[in-house]
Amino acid sequence: MTNNRVLYLLGSAAPPVLGIADVVRRAQADGWDVCVGLTETAAVWLDEQLPALEALTGRPVRSSVRQPRDAEVWPRADVAVVAPATLNTVNVAALGLTPHFVGGYVAEALGKRWPLAVMPCVNSAYATHPQFGRSIGTLREAGVRVLYGEGGFEPLPPGRADPADYPWHLALEAAAAMA
Repeated sequence: MTNNRVLYLLGSAAPPVLGIADVVRRAQADGWDVCVGLTETAAVWLDEQLPALEALTGRPVRSSVRQPRDAEVWPRADVAVVAPATLNTVNVAALGLTPHFVGGYVAEALGKRWPLAVMPCVNSAYATHPQFGRSIGTLREAGVRVLYGEGGFEPLPPGRADPADYPWHLALEAAAAMA
């Protein structure tokens, strides 16, 4: 890819991640060089799609941390978007935990003040968990653009959401505004 702007699209295991290839295409149409990173569970969900995603982006899909002996395979991001971000991923990000590639990137991005947006994907039951609200607040206080609530992702009751309705356009709009 030779586009000027680099977008890290980092997803976790929520149903909208299954359509991430379409999001990559939309971002590329908007001039982004896209690198896809996934939690380990999301990578398992997309296992059969990973070669096609790598062909589409021209870069490896990452779901594990780089070993010290390995060279960096991605260009530096202009902005990163974590979407869909599950309850676990939101909490991992806010608590500074690094159990997976996505959590590690977010921890580093927060420390280095790199542009970062997070768009959750949780049902209304998960959204009522007390740690979720604290984590959303922590991320906002840290300068993360959190796309949650009015003007962002709004949770529905368990079993009522359609992955096709996940507002990916808001994530791409946030990336463009932050770059």
